[in-house]
Amino acid sequence: MNLHIDPITDSEEIPFDLLELADPSREQIELYLNTGTCYIAKSDSQVVGVLVLVQVGAGTVEIKNIAVKESEQGKGYGKALLQYSDKTSRELGFEKLLIGTGNSSLAQLALYQREGFEIDRVVKNFFVKNYAEPIFENGIQCKHMVILVKDLTTKPNGARL
Repeated sequence: MNLHIDPITDSEEIPFDLLELADPSREQIELYLNTGTCYIAKSDSQVVGVLVLVQVGAGTVEIKNIAVKESEQGKGYGKALLQYSDKTSRELGFEKLLIGTGNSSLAQLALYQREGFEIDRVVKNFFVKNYAEPIFENGIQCKHMVILVKDLTTKPNGARL
């Protein structure tokens, strides 16, 4: 896989089309873009994915948005973006990496857990309260946010650092 992931530069256009695949609210996206770092994943100079990391506390960073272009899904780019977020967060000295997703995001929940994230808590009715239009995935209404956490103080094999 020929994938390059780099922070977005001032000369690059923000890929709202990709960001909106993971979050349909432009208002929410603009809020976390103001406080976070947006990374662009390119394969052969074509943008295939996006990632936004935001520090949310002392020692804690959150993946606020992660998305792969629909035509490129299933090729390992999402996994590569997750692994990049892990590596980058460790290098920056963070101890915990969070990610939130909808109760209806079944494939994402499976991927995140395969990549070492553990379910931490559920924020009931998050999507009902914070989004004007109902969201449906996999025939399920997206109501609750499932928060998953990855401990960055252990090596990828589980040993303590």
